[in-house]
Amino acid sequence: MSDDWLDSIKWNADGLVAAIAQEAGSGQVLMLAWMNRESLARTVELGEAVYWSRSRGRLWHKGETSGHVQKVLDLRLDCDGDALLLTVEQQGGIACHTGRHRCFYRQLKDRRWEAVEPVLRDPESIYG
Repeated sequence: MSDDWLDSIKWNADGLVAAIAQEAGSGQVLMLAWMNRESLARTVELGEAVYWSRSRGRLWHKGETSGHVQKVLDLRLDCDGDALLLTVEQQGGIACHTGRHRCFYRQLKDRRWEAVEPVLRDPESIYG
């Protein structure tokens, strides 16, 4: 099988590309993560989001611990070839490790970041 589709991506110096997960139903941006060649190939193979965790230094199958898997419905590459957009169905309604629906829950108000979206489930109950 040819890897031309992977070669079309402009990987950064660390061999990564930004990957935005957008919820299919609502259109909300759930999170931004990173992918390398292997995680992107695994995502396509499984039909579920697999990212590269920079903090862990390994592949991260979204939902492997929490059960909050992202089923990938569509995958797009931007015009510059340096960012991916994944349209996903977010299992369990929680994408963020803080127990919120999405990672973009803080809003700038009066030059301060304020949490404006609720915790749907205590992270301790998700991750132990």
